Amino acid sequence: MSVSFDGVGQVCATFLGSGLGEGQVVRMAGNGTVCACGDGESFCGVTLCCKDDACTVQVGGFVTAAYSGSAPSVGQASLCGDGIGGVKTAASAETGTQCLVVDVDAAANAVTILL
Repeated sequence: MSVSFDGVGQVCATFLGSGLGEGQVVRMAGNGTVCACGDGESFCGVTLCCKDDACTVQVGGFVTAAYSGSAPSVGQASLCGDGIGGVKTAASAETGTQCLVVDVDAAANAVTILL
């Protein structure tokens, strides 16, 4: 039997945002606008589709994102942007986004989290 979290609890919204790619963690930049998440910044979601100056951002549910640095541990974790589109383990709980990590794929440097 295989386990899948694809689409479970998925909540998405369309935001303004330019220069973003699919699968990138983002933060709020202004009213209805997102931007790339810098190194160490908290994030609000992951882009699913970007076209022109708008992006569909997943803001709730299970989603998979790239990670850099040490692999996050399964369970409750504080994650933040890594400055290159993915996430990394935050320096402290106060500086990151609280997530439930349910799967870590070290070979693909990908982590599945509940936003």
